[in-house]
Amino acid sequence: MTNKKMTMGLIVGNRGFFPDHLAKSGREEMLSALEKAGMDVVALTPEQSKHGAVETREEARRCAELFARKRNEIDGIIVTLPNFGEERAIADTLRWAGLKVPVLIQATPDDPKKMTIAFRRDSFCGKMSACNNLRQYGIPYSITTLHTESPGSPEFAADLQWFASVCRVANGFRNLRVGAIGARPAAFNTVRYSEKILESHGISIETLDLSEVLGRIARMKDDDPLPQAKLKSIQQYVDSSNVPSAALLKMAKLGAVVDDWMQTTEVAISAVQCWTSIEENLGVVPCTVMSMMSNDLLSSACEVDVCGVLGMHAMRLASGTPSALLDWNNNYGSDPNKAVCFHCSNLPKHFFRSVKMDFQEIIASTVGKENTFGTCVGLIKPEKMTFTRFSTDDTAGEIRGYVGEGRFTDDPLNTFGGAGVVEIPNMQKLLHFICENGFEHHVAANLSSVASAVYEASTRYLGWQMHWHERPQGEC
Repeated sequence: MTNKKMTMGLIVGNRGFFPDHLAKSGREEMLSALEKAGMDVVALTPEQSKHGAVETREEARRCAELFARKRNEIDGIIVTLPNFGEERAIADTLRWAGLKVPVLIQATPDDPKKMTIAFRRDSFCGKMSACNNLRQYGIPYSITTLHTESPGSPEFAADLQWFASVCRVANGFRNLRVGAIGARPAAFNTVRYSEKILESHGISIETLDLSEVLGRIARMKDDDPLPQAKLKSIQQYVDSSNVPSAALLKMAKLGAVVDDWMQTTEVAISAVQCWTSIEENLGVVPCTVMSMMSNDLLSSACEVDVCGVLGMHAMRLASGTPSALLDWNNNYGSDPNKAVCFHCSNLPKHFFRSVKMDFQEIIASTVGKENTFGTCVGLIKPEKMTFTRFSTDDTAGEIRGYVGEGRFTDDPLNTFGGAGVVEIPNMQKLLHFICENGFEHHVAANLSSVASAVYEASTRYLGWQMHWHERPQGEC
């Protein structure tokens, strides 16, 4: 799975009484680092400003105008300080451009053997001044792992990839459209959320009543091209050899209707009603259809858990790989740092060691096995994982959440649905936090280590209240 190519705006800091040649070579080094990372760059040229850097008010204005013209292309901005840099010009450039994208501040280290007036950088000090001014201007920014890092260093290469993830998450929530398909199941008060709070953060909810879905399915002929194409893709996606053909065709029609609606309404991700209207009125579960969407990076959560799918979306953006929605479901023996994560399931195929389509054993007891085909059954593969939960706090009027990392183990597990044993450091502390703060029993998971990027984007650039479980020492 890959993300689109990133484009970074570049501000090269310069200050007149420091060596100008450092700005020239620093710009070239940064351009080389960005090219090596596979990123496009928007920056002043040496013809547009001295060495293509920003020092004077006029150069700041020129750079801001360039960024503003390219605002639809720029995902983030890198501020590089090959010498001390002119902090006012940097801040003015960002204010005037008004892009509202993440900003990374990098400073190039001095060489102890080159501390004469001809080569001394003082970027170590200049970074503090640049950050101080951005704080005064109210412009959020990110910093590198080490205070000073060379553009060509492995440390900066890693920070650049991290920053790209931060940009994808922060930008991916602006003007986001989420599909809520069906009503919240009556028994699931836990997935309540505030549309108005989400809207105030640029996240819009597009609703679709299940009656409309079922009506469109009823009017669809079996041999129509759309359901036939979807049927073929379902059979190619998962082993469905033990599933009745009539159930597969119903799933194909459901998938075709949802796909068409999402494309027409420009909805990027979805949350779908399941228990138990679809089973009673259509005669299948929507799990495979949702699994396919999530596997194609169009995250889909069950039980109309809109905030749950937002967590899936954040990690998908950060990692470029599919996310799943799971229950914190069972203890695993007496190990306090292990638990069983489970769903019925609509987990993307990306999560499984092996997977087959079957019937939903829980709902089958009330609506009949013949009405519950369509689940994706298997064990989650042993892999590192990140977990995230977002929630709207209506009484405080804010979005809050938590994030952390652990791993799925290869411990034996004899159960149905989609499930895996997860191991998380100091898990009892996390479980206390969830219960004490009234968080939901659902959690989004991703087979990656992206907690840092999700936390940085959601707190610094989206302004959400987040808890980072077992944050590594030294992380901002």
